Amino acid sequence: MSSPPRPGVLATAGPDGRPHAAPVWFDVDGDTIVFNTGASTVKGRNLATNPRATLVVQDDRPPFAFVMIEGTVELISDLDEVRTWATRLGGRYMGQDKADAYGARNGVRGELLVRLTRTKSVSARDLAD
Repeated sequence: MSSPPRPGVLATAGPDGRPHAAPVWFDVDGDTIVFNTGASTVKGRNLATNPRATLVVQDDRPPFAFVMIEGTVELISDLDEVRTWATRLGGRYMGQDKADAYGARNGVRGELLVRLTRTKSVSARDLAD
């Protein structure tokens, strides 16, 4: 499900257990799913207090498919890593001609690099067949 790149929907839980879902641009790096978020966003705050998350990515074109990845996250504030991945994600979703601008805008203090390590996954394809 990597071409064309689709955003995922990240689900986290707040301190009171309330669910929160938000779209994220992501990429795969070895055994981890990587994305950026702001430390002060709802998902950033949720992940800081509860490092468990679920990412769902779907192909909404017939015959349809999805993957759901549950796991734990590592939050990284190292500005070089944040900027590197913000640039890479910008290129993946917006095109290489806009990658550097996206990296400069989103690779700044207050942003985090998030690495999601899978503990469980479920997927299905050809759902309409």
